[in-house]
Amino acid sequence: MSKLNCPINTRIRLTALLALCLIFSAGFAQSKPAAFKVIAFYTAKRDDAHISFVHEANRWFPKMAEKYHFVYDSTNDWNNLNAAFLAQYQVVLFLDTRPDSADQREAFRKYMENGGAWMGFHFAGFALTPSLYPQDWDWYHNQFLGSGSYASNTWKPVPAILRVEDRKHPATRHLPKTFKSSASEWYRWTNDLRTNPDIDILLAVDSSSFPLGTGPKPSEIWHSGYYPIAWTNKNYRMVYTNMGHNDLDPKTKQDLSGTFDSEDQDRFIINSLLWLGNGRKK
Repeated sequence: MSKLNCPINTRIRLTALLALCLIFSAGFAQSKPAAFKVIAFYTAKRDDAHISFVHEANRWFPKMAEKYHFVYDSTNDWNNLNAAFLAQYQVVLFLDTRPDSADQREAFRKYMENGGAWMGFHFAGFALTPSLYPQDWDWYHNQFLGSGSYASNTWKPVPAILRVEDRKHPATRHLPKTFKSSASEWYRWTNDLRTNPDIDILLAVDSSSFPLGTGPKPSEIWHSGYYPIAWTNKNYRMVYTNMGHNDLDPKTKQDLSGTFDSEDQDRFIINSLLWLGNGRKK
């Protein structure tokens, strides 16, 4: 029977049935469990550029969570860095600092040693003695990150041309050989990560970036050398990236750049997070 010859009542029933099917399908899609859960820890105090990044990250990651179907939560209460709280999440992010208390540090170490995943940004790797963030956590800075202490940095925040060092890693597999990053302040470290067999360097500054930085101090402009930007430790599910310092107007403190301004860099960040989140049992 053609649609034109179908009785009105039958057509009404068919239309209602189709609507119910669509509603059921939509409800089923919405009830599908998330692939994994992410908790981001942050402090967002003292450095305006780091605070800018934290706020930007807490806007960007929820959009990515909706797109890639994971859960993103954030907290500035570092007391949540305990075994019971961490058990709810498959991935931990440190957006701008690191834990300071012995209990928090021990909880994080055990979380990572028992299969947890972590991604850290920029200042999460910082350590300088003496400073407000001294190198007083040897496991984290020397064993886990492998970088040791902060040694120096470029200034002011500028983009760099980054080179993919490991093209087989899931975080970098679909990136071009080189790409332009968003603006950031770039760190140099006391340890040479190339000599550490546990470290897999994912991204480094390409020589086409030089000179990198504008000063005014000569030491804040890099003219040569090898500078890792992102890496993973083969003994843990982790990625550290030096991105996460936005450029601000020195007078108004208004944002002049964002960390999530580069399509290729964004792809690296989300690929890293998906690799971390999908690699652990739920």
